[in-house]
Amino acid sequence: MRYRTLGERGPRVSAVGLGCLALTGGYGPVDRAECENTVRGALDLGVTLFDTADFYAGGTNEELVGRALAGRRDEAVIATRTGLRPRAPGGPPTVVDGRPHQLKRACEASLRRLDTDHIDVYYLGRVDPRVPVEESVGALGELVAEGKIRHVGLSEAPADDLRRAHAAHPVTVLESEYSVWERHVEQDALPAATAAGIGFAAHTPLGKGFLTGRLVDPGDLGPDDHRRNHPRFQGENFRANRRLVARAEEELAGLGMPLAQGALAWLLSRGPWIVPIPGTRSLRHLADNAAAADVRLTDGQTDRLTALLSPTLISGSRHPVRR
Repeated sequence: MRYRTLGERGPRVSAVGLGCLALTGGYGPVDRAECENTVRGALDLGVTLFDTADFYAGGTNEELVGRALAGRRDEAVIATRTGLRPRAPGGPPTVVDGRPHQLKRACEASLRRLDTDHIDVYYLGRVDPRVPVEESVGALGELVAEGKIRHVGLSEAPADDLRRAHAAHPVTVLESEYSVWERHVEQDALPAATAAGIGFAAHTPLGKGFLTGRLVDPGDLGPDDHRRNHPRFQGENFRANRRLVARAEEELAGLGMPLAQGALAWLLSRGPWIVPIPGTRSLRHLADNAAAADVRLTDGQTDRLTALLSPTLISGSRHPVRR
């Protein structure tokens, strides 16, 4: 495994991290023991960055990560998010809440669930339009001063909010969706982060599984799979996107490289502070993802992937349909 720093002031982490959403059912039923084994196996592979959130499965995702890392906490960099909550128990996290007192209360709860005395990277999950971002980040800065968190992060924040937040308290990491077929951050947010020395954690780097090549039909999604609410996974959008993915797979097959590794290597080539955090429940798939850290694409291969999976060719919005 190769390692990177998350920006000028950030922690040293594995070049490929682990997104933990899938470990508690975000993509369908799970085996808890298998998922805990995947987290521990990640450490054995050299993966050190684990990304969770207090709104994943009502906090049980943090609990699973905490249990799995028991006895090996010092080997891991734990990142978790707050600032989103469901309108009703068990519902999707659709309410943004960046009030300082709520963020502090949420941090205490996350520390308990993770069974740790500190959180390495604590993200404001969304900027609350009702609360100045300076106030939200100021509260996170107080948590840094208290030793409860090590680094402040922002998730899915636009460039202007990122700059305002960073002026109020140093922001270490910006986390947003970024992949070879979803590049909206290249317009403003990523350049702003780079200019400020802020690292970048790329979530959904494999297009919610589309860029693994393992999804070939909408019926591959189980009834509880949250991707059913995403336009890119529905009907003709799915079929059109599958055709694009199949062409990219064929291109990389001649190089002996799985598409997922090529897609992660593409991201790693975009900047030295970019760390993708693909999610998986499978230790075998995790090992394949981790191996991308050692893949070096040529300029020609990078350009070809860039063209084959251009966002202008993708059918459907990245945003889920709100029900």
